[in-house]
Amino acid sequence: MDILSVTSAPRQISQESWYLVQCKPRQDARAQDNLLRQGYECVRPICVRREVVKGSMQSLSESLFPGYLFINLPYDTSWAPLRSTRGVARIVSFGGKPLAVRASLVAELKSRVIDTTAAPLKAGATVKFQHEEYADLDAVFLGKDGEERVILLINILNRQQQVSVPLASIALG
Repeated sequence: MDILSVTSAPRQISQESWYLVQCKPRQDARAQDNLLRQGYECVRPICVRREVVKGSMQSLSESLFPGYLFINLPYDTSWAPLRSTRGVARIVSFGGKPLAVRASLVAELKSRVIDTTAAPLKAGATVKFQHEEYADLDAVFLGKDGEERVILLINILNRQQQVSVPLASIALG
């Protein structure tokens, strides 16, 4: 965690930066939908957990940072449209100026988020592993192995093998 001293020099702001938006209570998804409709790039990391509800297993999703989302825009942008967006409470700022969030932090969060709006995987689709140590391995999607795992066909030592891996560890190739 970075601690900013009041006497430290201000950080240089790039042309495009990420900022933290505080949403109105329980309106994270509404704020995100409205911002996306206006053409803004925003990220709201979601945590999906499985829980038994009324005797059946269900997937429940919630914001990883309830009440907040990240938005990407140039520093000199007018903030007025954001303030009047349904679901948005304010831009997190200090001393009246919005504080930029490190792009590397947002990139790391984006890399760990499963895109639930992406097209579903189809048998025979080529996929890639997201982990660096397996990045050069190509795999073919065969099917799902439950809700959170997939079965892949990979070529190891000139032999094709079926493996079961977490869904979050792959991306369309």
